[in-house]
Amino acid sequence: MLVRDAMSTMVLTIGPDHTLRQAARLMSARRIGAAVVLDPDTSGLGILTERDILNAVGRGLDPDRETASKHTTTDVVFAAPSWTLVEAAEAMTHGGFRHLIVLDDHGPVGIVSVRDIIRCWSPARAEAALTG
Repeated sequence: MLVRDAMSTMVLTIGPDHTLRQAARLMSARRIGAAVVLDPDTSGLGILTERDILNAVGRGLDPDRETASKHTTTDVVFAAPSWTLVEAAEAMTHGGFRHLIVLDDHGPVGIVSVRDIIRCWSPARAEAALTG
């Protein structure tokens, strides 16, 4: 199975000036664990995860004053839609993260998470594929 088969194509994008609370509300409303941070002043993409927000709050930082730009990971490993789920899982394991932004030639097309991979590899999914 490929990343394109498992990824979520509904990508939440936020700006670097979103507060952590704003980002958390958007992520919570969509029941997702990460947002792509697009900074119009740079050409790069970053990712803000629920763990980034949790770490900031745990350190006593004010989620209404802290912006996404201060907590965004910009040294991001990207996946291609054509990667296998094994390649994605290996990249996540090697890098110690739970989300990969999926890029094609035109930009972000999805996000794949550990949860997406587990869902695809679950026995129920495999059984449904065999009997369906």
